[in-house]
This record gives sequence, C-alpha cells and structure tokens, in this order.
Amino acid sequence: MKSELKEKKYGAISFLPLIVFLVLYIGSGIFFTLMGAEGAFKKFPRHVALLAGIIVALLMNKGMKLEKKIDIFSENAGNPGVILIGLIYLLAGGFQGAAKAMGGVESVVNLGLTFIPSVFLVPGVFLISCFISTAIGTSMGTVAAMAPIAIGVAQAANLNIPLTAAAVIGGAYFGDNLSMISDTTISAAKGVGSEMKDKFKMNFFIALPAAIFAAIMYGIMGGNGNITGEYNYHIIRVLPYIVVLITALIGFNVSGVLVLGIAMTGIIGLLEGNITFLDWIGAIGEGMSDMFSITIVAILISGLIGLVKYYGGIEWLVNSITSKIKNRKNAEYGIGLISGLLSAALVNNTIAIIITAPIAKEIGQKYNIVPKRLASLIDIFACAFIALTPYDGGMLMITALVDVSPLEVLKYSFYIFALIVTTCITIQFGLLRTKEEKNN
Repeated sequence: MKSELKEKKYGAISFLPLIVFLVLYIGSGIFFTLMGAEGAFKKFPRHVALLAGIIVALLMNKGMKLEKKIDIFSENAGNPGVILIGLIYLLAGGFQGAAKAMGGVESVVNLGLTFIPSVFLVPGVFLISCFISTAIGTSMGTVAAMAPIAIGVAQAANLNIPLTAAAVIGGAYFGDNLSMISDTTISAAKGVGSEMKDKFKMNFFIALPAAIFAAIMYGIMGGNGNITGEYNYHIIRVLPYIVVLITALIGFNVSGVLVLGIAMTGIIGLLEGNITFLDWIGAIGEGMSDMFSITIVAILISGLIGLVKYYGGIEWLVNSITSKIKNRKNAEYGIGLISGLLSAALVNNTIAIIITAPIAKEIGQKYNIVPKRLASLIDIFACAFIALTPYDGGMLMITALVDVSPLEVLKYSFYIFALIVTTCITIQFGLLRTKEEKNN
C-alpha cells in the first residue's frame, strides 16, 4: 500500500501547481491592469508566483518523503539541457549589452535608414526591424531601438502611424522567432532536442513567404514620404552581429559564438575609443543581469515540470491530447495551439515554450515529428500569439510613444497574420517534411 502511495498518479490534478502559478501571475497582472497600475504584470513577480506553485507541488503526495520530491525537482531543474539554456541566456544578454554599449545597435538602425528609398519607407522600416531583431535576438530590444526613430520618421513624412508601428512590431517578432541568439529559439531547439541551425532553416522557409507578403502590403499601403536628417553609422560596429549570425548558421557552438561576439565588441569599442575596458565589462554584466530573471524562471519551471511529470501529469496530457488526435496533422496543430495559448496567457513566449517543449517532445515521438519541426512550430505559434495581444510589452512600448490604440496597430499586423497562415499551410499539406517523416 505504501508503495502504491509513492507511485500514485494524479492525472489532471498533477497540473495544480502549474495552475497556481498561472492564476497568481496572470490573475494579479489582470487585476493591477484594471486598477490602472504601471507595470501591472511585474507587481507580483513571476518567479515568486512560480515558487508558490513549487510549494504546492512539494505538498502533494503525502505518501512520498519530502526529500524524494526535492531530489526529483533538483534533478530536473539542474539537468544539463536547462543549465546550457541558462548559460546561453547569460551569454546572449552579455553580448547584447556589450554591443549596445559600443554603439552597435544604433549603427545597425542608422545603416538601414540611410539606404531606404523614400518610396519604400514603411516596408523599409519592417525589413530593418527584421534585420535588427535577427541580429540582436530580442523583440523588445528591437522595438526599443527602432520605435522612436520609426515613429519620428513616420510623423515627419506624414505616414500612417499605426501602420508604421505594426511594421516595427512585425519585424521585431520576425527575428525574435528566428534569431540564433533569441531566447525563444534557444528554448525551443534545446527543449525538444533540435540543432539550432536546423530549426533556423526550417523556420526561415516558413517565415520568408510571410515576410515577403508583409513587405509588399506595407509597400502598397505605406504611401510616399521623405527621410530628413542624417543617420550616422559605423560599419565596423555592425561586424559583431554579422559574425555571430554567420558563424552560428555555419554550425559553430552557440556558446563559443557568443563569446566571440562579446570579445569583438570589446576590441572594436576599445580601438575606437568610445568605451573603456571597465565600461565594456560593466555593459556585459548589465546585459547578463537582464537575463537573470528568465534564467531562474527556466530552472524553476524545469524542476516544477519534472514533478508534474513524475505525478503523471505529462502522461495524462499527452494521452488526453492524442486520444482526440487522429493523425500527425492534428498533433502539429495541437502542439502549436498549446504553445500559442500559453504565450498569450503568460505574456511571455519564452516561458510558454519552456512549458510546451517537453509535451511537444512526447507527442512528437509518438507521431514521428522531427525535432526541428517541433521547435519551429512551438516557437512560431508562441511568437505569433503574443504579437497579437494588445498587452504585449512591445505593443505597450510603441503605443506609449504616440496616441494610438493597440487595436489600431493590430489590424495592420500583416506579417503576423501571414506567418500563421503559412504555418497552417505547412501543417495542412505536410510541407518541409524530411524523408524519414515521409517514409513513415
């Protein structure tokens, strides 16, 4: 009887700790939003809400010793894959901080604006945002760098402001979804066991038609305008981004690539004399500290999911989903929907991917879906759904610059809508499947 208690499977109840986390985090965020508080979703820190969920998980199954539960939590929280994700997060943050300090972000933005034809302003803003986000790996960073300039250009050239804002956000999520140093790419690829370069290639073929369609639509609706003023750039400051992107795509170890990028920012900044050694070190530290929260969350969620899995939750969910899934196509839609809904609910695509990845991996093994396809699907749906929420951080940031409603911006989100369509077409018609998948 004692053994049965230890091995007790809770089924759906296993997700109670995760539900506690979601209710506390999302519920408090909604409450403070309705109260009109700034930074509503930061009032109840997500890692504190997560800690509450972990406590609930540890209190479950009283027939099991607390030490055993803590061991299970620790084994999953500290597994090599999660620690590697944390290391890459920190290195990516360090690279972003160092590159910004030596003027890299500003040069990337200004380089693009310098070469935009006057009749190509809005699609140009979209394409520059795509490039910046792919280079720096963060949608928020892209919006922060690009939004003030893009809105300023739109106002000066008498362009459609919501249309321009949508172009910035669409481009920001293009790279957030694709970049080799994006936390979503890292989490999706490592979470399902895919090589990042393989995930990038497949994801790119799905995203490219959507980006082309969006650029055409922005060109048609953007009208004409003129850029005034000078946008100075230094091509050498763009070099670290190019090197990181190319070496990562070639297949070099991502951690090594990021270390190389960090070193290049220091060398270039010191040679140009625009930063001191201590400035560079400080910028790396600040960039890494920006990633501390998501790193801790990744570790804690991994441990919590480990307990949920031990209690039988993942097995129950996979069986519940697969019992309604009649074929591989339905499995892919189901995986994407889980990731997308969690992303919109949590207002955080990375956390949604971290939660979804182990579930997607289990379903993928059952239906012979290769890891790169799984990684692409959960990343795309997570990025697309959050990009269509009016309370996303990037949306709030850019609409704060001008007096427009998020809904006015969302109706021009051509890239996001097109990305969902191209992804559904890929699933529906079984496109981009490997020989192994086709033979099966």
